Amino acid sequence: MKSARERMDIISAYREVGSYRGAAAICGTTPKTVKRVIARHEGGGARPARRERARNYEAVTELVEARVARSGGRISAKRLLPAARTAGYVGSDRNFRRLVADAKSAWRRERHRPRRPAVWSPGEYLVIDWGVEAGLHVFCAVLAWSRWRFVAFAADEKQATTLGMLAECFAALGGVPKVVLADRMGCLKGGVVANKVVPTSEYVRFAAHYGFRPDWCEAADPQSKGIVENLVGYAKSDLMVPLFTDAGAAEHVSVTAANEAARAWCVEVNAAVHSETCAVPTERLVHEQTLLAPLPSMGLRIGPAAVLRKVDRLSCVRFGSARYSVPMRLVGTSVQVVADDDRLRVIDPGTGQLHADHPLVAPGQASVLDEHYGGPRPTTPPRAVRPRTVAEKRFCALGPVAEAFITGAAAAGNTRLGPELVELSALEAAHGRQALLAALERAVAFKRWRAEDVGSILTAGAGLPQPRLAGSRLQVDLPVVPVRALSAYALTTTRAAVAS
Repeated sequence: MKSARERMDIISAYREVGSYRGAAAICGTTPKTVKRVIARHEGGGARPARRERARNYEAVTELVEARVARSGGRISAKRLLPAARTAGYVGSDRNFRRLVADAKSAWRRERHRPRRPAVWSPGEYLVIDWGVEAGLHVFCAVLAWSRWRFVAFAADEKQATTLGMLAECFAALGGVPKVVLADRMGCLKGGVVANKVVPTSEYVRFAAHYGFRPDWCEAADPQSKGIVENLVGYAKSDLMVPLFTDAGAAEHVSVTAANEAARAWCVEVNAAVHSETCAVPTERLVHEQTLLAPLPSMGLRIGPAAVLRKVDRLSCVRFGSARYSVPMRLVGTSVQVVADDDRLRVIDPGTGQLHADHPLVAPGQASVLDEHYGGPRPTTPPRAVRPRTVAEKRFCALGPVAEAFITGAAAAGNTRLGPELVELSALEAAHGRQALLAALERAVAFKRWRAEDVGSILTAGAGLPQPRLAGSRLQVDLPVVPVRALSAYALTTTRAAVAS
């Protein structure tokens, strides 16, 4: 394209020589260029209108615009190309991708919602949201002005869980902001009327107790709470992924372990300089806390109310068709049972003291703690000897050896044990108490469970052998005797023997 100076030189040269070729030789250009410059000059100096060329995709432009509008600007050129080929498009794939890209850009420009940057005031907004990764739910909250962040994990996103997370966040903040901004999460939303969100009665009661105003984002507009959307993505990539990687699998990470890691992570990120504010969130929080409303003096019950249960004779309470142990001193008393997430707590209804904390178990099972019963369960159940008749009481008065004899005789199947107790008790008068006790000990040791066996032992007297367990090996020094070599015993042949 020639500049204005070059065009003036071409016009002057043409006026001097009067031919296109001569003016081109003088100006160092082509005759066609000289002709075009002269024609433009004689036509008033205006550039001639450019003739529009037909494009090979004009036949399918309306089809592409309709499909882009129907899909909300999400359809790809790859999936739209077969329909365009059917409609008569014969151009290249690259040209068609340009057409679809232009149609999407035009569709977005027409529907663009104008926005302005958010300007946060101290103590005003707390923005909350939920995220989920591999079945583990993460609750995120950002105090907008200081960028102080709170992250906690839960097993679900129910209303009681969300309100409990908010209460925990307020306690960590040390105060309550003026507004809590959330998206239209179903656990807090009772309905929508004319684009106005109606919160649930529980959420209204919770907000009135803490003294904040619930606020809601526009529907399908995550940009209006991008400050917490970024935190959800950051928590997933910087906290949850390393946590799952270290554990080997997501199912190996419990909610309790994840919350311990989340608390340490929040301390770390809140002590680092924020990239947007170029300040430390913890330091800004110190100034913002002066503008937060104070926490209420009384706590608020969140979720279902605790139920009363009476402790049975097994020192257990029943909940959900399962048994949970409590200390034995509580047998016959009433306690409160609270089920929260995957734990069950047993609380004193008067003082609030925690008596027991169990993991929830399936119906029909039991969660038993050994410390509630004074120690671990014995390997074999005790079956104490309890005499009832006069003969039994008289024989058991002999002491533990008599009880051992009864236990062994019963296990051996002595069906005449009851009548024989009278005979055994009568042997005390004939042989004395000590002799009878010794005979019973010998009978127990050698498993002789008949009355005549005990009588035989008494008749034999004290001369019976008393076998003992084998002791250490006996070391005896043998006497030293002279020895000869084996060669001394070799056979020798004499000459006389050979001659004979």
